[in-house]
This record gives sequence, C-alpha cells and structure tokens, in this order.
Amino acid sequence: MVLALSIFLVLSSIVMILLVLLHKGKGSGLSDLFGGGISSNYGGSSVVERNLDRITIVVGGLWFAGVVGLSLVLKG
Repeated sequence: MVLALSIFLVLSSIVMILLVLLHKGKGSGLSDLFGGGISSNYGGSSVVERNLDRITIVVGGLWFAGVVGLSLVLKG
C-alpha cells in the first residue's frame, strides 16, 4: 500500500507541475509556447483556461488526499 501511494504521489506531483506550468502567466512563460500568449491579448478567460483551472484543482485535491492517505498508512 505504501508503494502504491508513493508512486501515486510521484505521478500526481509531476502532473501538477506540468499543469501549473501550462497556466497563463503575467509574462511570457511555458504557456506561451502552446498559444497562451495569443489568446491573452483578447482578454477574458477562455474555455481552455477554465478547464485547465478545474483539472489543476482536481489533481491538487487528489495529491492532497494521497499525502493524507500515505501519512495515515505510515502512522498506523
């Protein structure tokens, strides 16, 4: 169980890092490589950006649940 939760945490951490890097920043960032800089000139939040926000929140929640689950397994 510990091994499975540890692998889950590593994978979810990598996905979380990638999702945060894809967000539209205030300056030029990794998101501009994928067309984020073009859509930022038109103002407002696009559907893609809102979906990216939702996915990031879900992955963050799963990551947090994995951390709590691993701590409970290691404690008990």
